[in-house]
Amino acid sequence: MPANNGNQIRVAGSGRILVATSGLATSPAAPKHTEDAWPAGWTELGYTSPDGIKFNKKDKIDPVETWQSVSPARFIYSDRDLTVKFQLMQFNKDTLPFFMGGGSVTAVTATGAVDTYTYAMNAEPQKDERQLGIEFKDGSDVVYRFVIPRGQVTETEEISLTRTGALKLGVTFTALAAEGSSTLATWLMKDKSYA
Repeated sequence: MPANNGNQIRVAGSGRILVATSGLATSPAAPKHTEDAWPAGWTELGYTSPDGIKFNKKDKIDPVETWQSVSPARFIYSDRDLTVKFQLMQFNKDTLPFFMGGGSVTAVTATGAVDTYTYAMNAEPQKDERQLGIEFKDGSDVVYRFVIPRGQVTETEEISLTRTGALKLGVTFTALAAEGSSTLATWLMKDKSYA
């Protein structure tokens, strides 16, 4: 195969973000391949900003210095961070608690209240671990899925209320090591380029 191959350039033309519970006996499994439908229990989070999704893998590598050499003798891997960053544009019972750190939206039952709901944010942060799934397509033949089996929103962006722009729920989702597994995340690819 030639080194330069334009058919192997990928563009995430359209995609979606899904979440599911993590670490519970009732947590749904992730799909095994790209032809599998996302099982019940996975919730799509809707529209995201045109900036799309940003992946960041950062390894911390500590050099081992020696007296005999000015360059390191070896490296020790001390840390790995895997984050996914995106801005949700829909406000609903799934996206607001995801952004705020858990909890749920409930209906207001007061007399005269119609289509009125409340969300109470806890005074103290609590664990809100989730599975995260990302899927994108490049044309009709290429499908990519990326699954983090355990993680949590670790950073949120300020919500800007302006007359001229849509509100956005900007989050950074950080992967956590799954219990009993050495896999931090999984890529699933329907793509002939890997043959």
